[in-house]
Amino acid sequence: MKNFTFAVILLLGIFFNSSTVFSKNDLHISEAHKIIAFSTSAPEITTASIAAFFKKYSDLKSYQTDVAALYKDKAYKPIWYEGNDINEFGYLLYHKLNSTYEEGVQIDIPYKKKLDEVFNEESASKSKISESDTELLLSSMYILYAKHVYQGIDADEQNKIQWYLPKKKLSYDTLLDSIVSNPDLLKENKHVLFSQYYKLQEVLKKYREIEKSNQWTPIYMDKPYQDLRPDATSQTIADVRHRLFIIGDLATDSKSNFYDQELMDGVMKYKLRHALAPNYILSKEHIDQMNEPISDRIKTIMLNMERCRWIPPSLEDQSEYVMVNIPSFMLYFVRNKNFDIVSKVFIGTPLTKTVIFSGQIDRIVFSPYWYVPTSIIQNELKLKMAEDKNYLTDHGMEWNGGKVRQKPGPENALGLVKFMFPNPNDIYMHDSPSKSLFGFEKRIFSHGCINVEKAKELAVSMMKDYPEWTMDKINEAMSGEKETPFFLKKKIPIYIGYFTAWVTRDGNMNFYPDVYQRDTRLNGMLFPNDTAYKSDQE
Repeated sequence: MKNFTFAVILLLGIFFNSSTVFSKNDLHISEAHKIIAFSTSAPEITTASIAAFFKKYSDLKSYQTDVAALYKDKAYKPIWYEGNDINEFGYLLYHKLNSTYEEGVQIDIPYKKKLDEVFNEESASKSKISESDTELLLSSMYILYAKHVYQGIDADEQNKIQWYLPKKKLSYDTLLDSIVSNPDLLKENKHVLFSQYYKLQEVLKKYREIEKSNQWTPIYMDKPYQDLRPDATSQTIADVRHRLFIIGDLATDSKSNFYDQELMDGVMKYKLRHALAPNYILSKEHIDQMNEPISDRIKTIMLNMERCRWIPPSLEDQSEYVMVNIPSFMLYFVRNKNFDIVSKVFIGTPLTKTVIFSGQIDRIVFSPYWYVPTSIIQNELKLKMAEDKNYLTDHGMEWNGGKVRQKPGPENALGLVKFMFPNPNDIYMHDSPSKSLFGFEKRIFSHGCINVEKAKELAVSMMKDYPEWTMDKINEAMSGEKETPFFLKKKIPIYIGYFTAWVTRDGNMNFYPDVYQRDTRLNGMLFPNDTAYKSDQE
């Protein structure tokens, strides 16, 4: 094996800049590559040696099918060797395996000691495994790394936590070929990972640096605590000021314990990033939230990086789509990569959760009827009808074909427009007559459907491609006089997701409440031995 120091220098050159020139020998990478490859012998890989390897290293058995497919595609030629020496990509893989904390994952690496011995030039050669086994061990490590970093938990595990968005497909062979041709893709590969992943990765570095600095100190609270408002004076205010400075909501820390304009601006930034009511009041609940351990914040970022692994990056390339994020209670209509509509929404209660899935909006229904679900009739409506014989008439309802429906109009539970996307959960988006509910912080009021504050604006935006639908025609259709459906010629994708940490386009790190306790469940799957993590909801 070549000198380990030289290999590391070569590795760093490739990792940070594929065109780096080594000043020591005045060699380009391609020239150094030729030096490493002077040996002619190489480990021999066959179907028999693959089978023997996984029999010997049984803890890697689950990777046998994927490893065998790699070698079949490459005519059983070595991947990690050039001659009888490990190539630079082998060193690069080893480096990445030793720094998976940067990817927000915790990987239990089987046979880690054996792997370390391979790359330890001081290790006695007799203790090292054969070149053939080393080659197959590295291929197994590649599959392990790709599964954890690029793919995440499998679809069956996702279904257990009720995440029904389509999972991306990943070819380990194609991914390997792309990395070999361009090692920089190991730093950032937006063809494989959703771009939000890399934004969260940068914030993860920042929060780990804050954790190391020991500046995430507890915020003092008077007992009994009284809400703090502008012009108040308190040690709590000085502590809050320091916290907001540490996380970037304040540019400086004056250390003042007076609630001044500067702190007001910082508090507003903080609240907007946490989906809180945009005011200057600092309640006990706000201080309790700020006092959560930074380790919890770090874990929340890691959990949402995992969710990003499941999202097909091609989603962002679509000309238009709707995205709803349940924990932030927000909807985004994206057209040509710009936000055409941004709207508050309210979602299902913990007992009638809004489902995480995707669909295709195929029609808009103006002035809709509301067909009351059987569950609501049985659990709510029958009791009200028994108490008041005129209940249906007084609420604009009627029997129709053995079902109860509410007539179109401004008091209709669906408002004046709904957006349909066929799905087995009977979930759709719609307007709401209860506009005041959009003023709440945690908007969990529906029976599972998504109520949209800017429903009319969303409908108008979606109808831009249909010039015959003038503003006057839309207003008439939304008058509440009669139901008017319109089938879209081009269906619009909709994605209902669940992200409790999200970096906005302007670079702000937003944290949202774990309204359905899904962070807690995902944490239990990814980090089963972690008992310290708590969700934002607790």
